[in-house]
Amino acid sequence: MSGTSEGQGPAGVAVPGNVRQPVTERDGMGPSSAELRDYRAAFNAAQLAMAVVDHEGLVVSANDALAALLGTGAADLRAHCAADLIDLASDARTWHAYREVLRGRRSRFRCTRRLKHPDGRALWAEVTVAPVPGTGDVLLSVADISDRRELHARLRHLQLHDPVTRLPNRTLFFERLTAALESSPYDDGSTGRIGLCYLDIDGFKAVNDTLGHRIGDRLLAAVATRLTECADNSGAHGCGHLVARLGGDEFAILVEESTGTEQLADLARSVLAALQQPFDLAGQRLSVSASIGVVERAAAGTSATGLMQAADTTLYWAKEDGRARWTLFDPERNAHRMTRQALSSTLRPAVERGEFTLEYQPLVGLADGVTRGVEALVRWNHPQFGTLTPNRFVAIAEEDGSIVQLGRWVLRTACRQARRWQLDHPGVEPLFVSVNVAVRQVWDSDLVADVADILAETGLPPHLLQLELTESAVMGSAGRPLQALKALSEMGVQIAIDDFGTGYSNLAYLSRLPVSALKLDGTFVRGFQDEAHANPADETIVEALVELAHRLGLTVTAECVETSGQASRLRHIGCDTGQGWLYSRAVAPERIAEMLGAGPRTQPAGASG
Repeated sequence: MSGTSEGQGPAGVAVPGNVRQPVTERDGMGPSSAELRDYRAAFNAAQLAMAVVDHEGLVVSANDALAALLGTGAADLRAHCAADLIDLASDARTWHAYREVLRGRRSRFRCTRRLKHPDGRALWAEVTVAPVPGTGDVLLSVADISDRRELHARLRHLQLHDPVTRLPNRTLFFERLTAALESSPYDDGSTGRIGLCYLDIDGFKAVNDTLGHRIGDRLLAAVATRLTECADNSGAHGCGHLVARLGGDEFAILVEESTGTEQLADLARSVLAALQQPFDLAGQRLSVSASIGVVERAAAGTSATGLMQAADTTLYWAKEDGRARWTLFDPERNAHRMTRQALSSTLRPAVERGEFTLEYQPLVGLADGVTRGVEALVRWNHPQFGTLTPNRFVAIAEEDGSIVQLGRWVLRTACRQARRWQLDHPGVEPLFVSVNVAVRQVWDSDLVADVADILAETGLPPHLLQLELTESAVMGSAGRPLQALKALSEMGVQIAIDDFGTGYSNLAYLSRLPVSALKLDGTFVRGFQDEAHANPADETIVEALVELAHRLGLTVTAECVETSGQASRLRHIGCDTGQGWLYSRAVAPERIAEMLGAGPRTQPAGASG
């Protein structure tokens, strides 16, 4: 039962007259008049701003703290709409929750409002509305939480900013980036595009290591200042872009509402120019440079992760291209990189799955047109990318070490095939097979043991196997590689230098290495193509190399022979064998078997193979 007379209040809550109070039982009696006076006194003296509000939302009674907060007298607040006094009707969600408490359908409601103090300052208030038991009224309280909000804002600022440079940190950068990507591209004035300059300081680690972290931190702060100036100057209508330190010496400049790649290119150029100006740091004068990856694209369909991956890749390209430069993201170059990664991840199991095959290109005697041998050329029948030639995957195999496994397979397959030809054509001079060997095969495997085992397994005579190594690999041989070459030569295996004339060209090594053949790089032979305007220097060089090789007891093979004119001049010079499309492209082993009994070949064979 509730009453309207002054002096009746809920236990534990002191309110003044005109407040409808429940009757609480205490030994069958209500509160004493002394207790009610205490309730009223506590209500009025409380530092917490409070008001009792009826079920219609009108103030029944307010204390002095609320009156002071609103800049009026307590009596003047009676019968006022409480929601208007503290802005509870400004949004639909808050208004609905407040009304639910007034109607007794919700036990409690709390929200945060921004109010204006009578002295003009803004303050943040936490508003709580809860029913008064036994009545149809609610108790509304308003707590000033401005100090707490300010502390929270300071802590958040510290959490989202880098202490060294005062720039936004990685967390805030990604918050802004995500928000920018999620904004509607159809907003008024929106370009629907986004840009990013992602950079790091070239050689920053050396600064830390030699001058110490104190100077390193000062350099980072100075770099941040210059980046901010560049971003502010580049921003449209005086609005700068977001500059952030992502960690270490990595920075990012986020360009929302980009107008195109030219805007990003101009920004990158200004950053490079600004950072190349010397820095004066506590008596230390430093000159640095930066590498910048630039990405610009439509925001729609772009994720934060995808954008950062593209930026990271492009920064890597800038460093790979020589540092102290900016590089724009290139989808075609990235596709090649992605293809390279895909090949690398599938190369090892591809050998086990049998995805590799060998084709063979004849080495033909220039004097008589007779096929003397073949070079084994590996092909990868990739399930996704089709047939791949060695230049697409051998370098990858060398980098990840799978060249050892692949090279062993190529060697075994080629030797087995050469032995098969020998057995199938006993009346023909047997062909030697030439197999390319990577330097890593010599270092990372027991090549000598592998060759010995394979020759024993296949039954191929050692002199019918020729191993080709590049000139740079052979000329620099020492220690283990040189010992391996000598052991192979003593076994009877032939050693050839591939692409001769493109590496060190240290001719003194030729007399010290167990080499039996030179393969002239195709660049020399191509100089013979234009017979009407032949370069006499090419012919002189080739003639000198052939004469030198013959004096050392070596044979010479010319690569990339494509015309009969080239073959004629090479034959005149004294070259021993030729290899190229004039005779045949690389073909399947069955085509080689067909050639064995066909006699001299001076016209293209298998040109479409």
